[in-house]
Amino acid sequence: MPANLLDLETPCLLLDEQRLRANVARMKAHLAPLGVAFRPHLKTAKSRDVARIVMTSATGPATVSTLREAEYFAAGGVRDMIYAVGIAPAKLARLSAIRATGADLALILDSIEQADAVAAHAASTGDAVPALVEVDADGHRSGVAPTDAATLVAIGRRLVAGGATLRGVLLHAGDSYALNDPAAIADAAEAERVAAVTAANALRSAGLPCPVVSVGATPTARYVRDLTGITEVRAGVFMFGDLYQAGVSSVEVGDIALSVLATVIGHQKAKGWVIADAGWMALSRDRSTAKQALDQGYGLVCDLAGKPYPDLVVTDANQEHGIIALRKGSNAALPDLPIGSRIRILTNHACATGAQYDRYQVLDGEGGVSAVWPRINGW
Repeated sequence: MPANLLDLETPCLLLDEQRLRANVARMKAHLAPLGVAFRPHLKTAKSRDVARIVMTSATGPATVSTLREAEYFAAGGVRDMIYAVGIAPAKLARLSAIRATGADLALILDSIEQADAVAAHAASTGDAVPALVEVDADGHRSGVAPTDAATLVAIGRRLVAGGATLRGVLLHAGDSYALNDPAAIADAAEAERVAAVTAANALRSAGLPCPVVSVGATPTARYVRDLTGITEVRAGVFMFGDLYQAGVSSVEVGDIALSVLATVIGHQKAKGWVIADAGWMALSRDRSTAKQALDQGYGLVCDLAGKPYPDLVVTDANQEHGIIALRKGSNAALPDLPIGSRIRILTNHACATGAQYDRYQVLDGEGGVSAVWPRINGW
């Protein structure tokens, strides 16, 4: 196994284990006094080694975003999972096959049509599939309006009548990703809580069960103040952090645990460019920080120890070429980076960057490579 970063082929994905563990400990410490279960989202990690660090037990609970993840983690002994993407009826047989291995895998839905499909599947297979009704916390994405008691109750009754299990309600405060003030994010978390409790009360008032009231997003989980009426919180990208999360104040740049190791392969001195062997295939196409106060290009360039160079970013990217230059308007000096120099790049979106790789090169406290942890991709 390589002992240091100079021995690795580039580009490759680096994971700072100390930062990972510190991020997990910070989130757990914040949530512990609030009296809820923690169900980490493993869609960013896609790794059993990371899951063992972030979950509260070896068997879960956990959240997944693909059935491939559910299969992989179930094979690794995780037993309590929510597949937190609206169910497509064609996936029900595969979901039940995972459940048949001993995993309590629940699904989510937000329509009567989906409820009818799940109920029919439960009736025909005898698998009392557990389902949570997705509730729209803020107009960001999917879900039933929390005040639409008629639809919530109709979905619940269709599930129960067909032999499926009504497990509860699930919300995601996606609009919190557009905020950057901790007080505003805390207010979004409270709005999410109120919406969740309102929806849960609608089901219970109709005589329907609602044992699980699940909320979560990394920003709201980070700043939530009150979780009365909530049973569990979900969050995922917090464990790694990224530049977008730094832009919304969920993490500090110094907390970011994930980076891409790259090599300098050329220069365009007249243009002030340094060329690296990490383009958008290595960093991802995500340009989400372009909408924030500080545009980080395709990534923030750091030295081999992970310290950012002042105002040095990947300003443009081709498939395999990263174009590195000083941020527009900067008075910083372009660092001396001869061909062959190694750099680390912090990226905008940990989920999108991670999806390019099948393993983590795990860094120890001294900056050396201590392990290689496999990760999966696909659906």
